[in-house]
Amino acid sequence: MSLHLDREERCLRQSFDNELIMRKFASEFDPQYMHLDEKKTQEGMFGGIIASGIQTLALTFKLWVECGLYGEDVVAGTAMDNIRFIKPVYPDDELHVVVEVINLEDNRKNTGIVTVNLSTFNHTTQKIFEGDLSVIIKK
Repeated sequence: MSLHLDREERCLRQSFDNELIMRKFASEFDPQYMHLDEKKTQEGMFGGIIASGIQTLALTFKLWVECGLYGEDVVAGTAMDNIRFIKPVYPDDELHVVVEVINLEDNRKNTGIVTVNLSTFNHTTQKIFEGDLSVIIKK
């Protein structure tokens, strides 16, 4: 496969979207109070607005794609497993993603399946998300 196995881990960083963008995402895709209602969240267990887990997953995936390890060799995703939202993400958190290749297998004559573990950490090095992603990739 064309995947560079000498670099099994990658770290990328991005500041999380500000609160306005978090609220806009949540209002469209995950309209729950913990993502939208400042007053209610101040009184709750999170102490403020938090990002949707779905938005955290999307940002994690974006950072992984921007890493460019697959290049244009990726054909399609096949599975996402062991998804865990571990800690809340707050406005202006800086996140980074560590990607580790955990499995390689032949699929067909011209393709294989690569499975990576995506672990996302905040700026205080707390793990906030983890999941495994499998994709079909050209050999």
